[in-house]
Amino acid sequence: MAAEGGAEPGGGGGGGVGLALVEGSAGRAARVGDPGDLVALARQVQQADDFIRANACNKLTVIAEQIRYLQEQARKVLDEANRDADLHHVACNLVKKPGNIYYMYRRESGQRYFSILSPKEWGTSPHEFLGAYKLQHDMSWTPFEDIERRDAEINILDKLLSRQAALPPCTEPNFQGLTK
Repeated sequence: MAAEGGAEPGGGGGGGVGLALVEGSAGRAARVGDPGDLVALARQVQQADDFIRANACNKLTVIAEQIRYLQEQARKVLDEANRDADLHHVACNLVKKPGNIYYMYRRESGQRYFSILSPKEWGTSPHEFLGAYKLQHDMSWTPFEDIERRDAEINILDKLLSRQAALPPCTEPNFQGLTK
């Protein structure tokens, strides 16, 4: 084989081209130029490329889903901030205190205003009832239909914060017993 310019099995190769050796299908050392080995090598490289591409696509798909989720969360935050700002500009003839529920009405003139009286307490309401909101301690507003769910979330977070100091140091998240 040395006369052909290739390397001898065993690594010796006096000065020739210096072709790499691969294990042939029959268990023998063969030159890279062996057509059967080249096809197997090309197939292996192609398969590796396919796996790498599929793996990268899967990871990028997960990231794209996370981006869509974060975009939706950002939209929700902005919508809630706009709603909260709008509600803080509604006329109110009393000092609003966090933790209280306020009832919004509209006069014939179109002016909206907050009252501490619910439609039941009015009996016959003089103006159109638009909705009820609870003023939270962070000065955000929770629609009446969401108050129970929001209060439950806040209670879980308060429980988490109060128990966090009592949790032993640990490297993994530990939320046992926080939702019971």
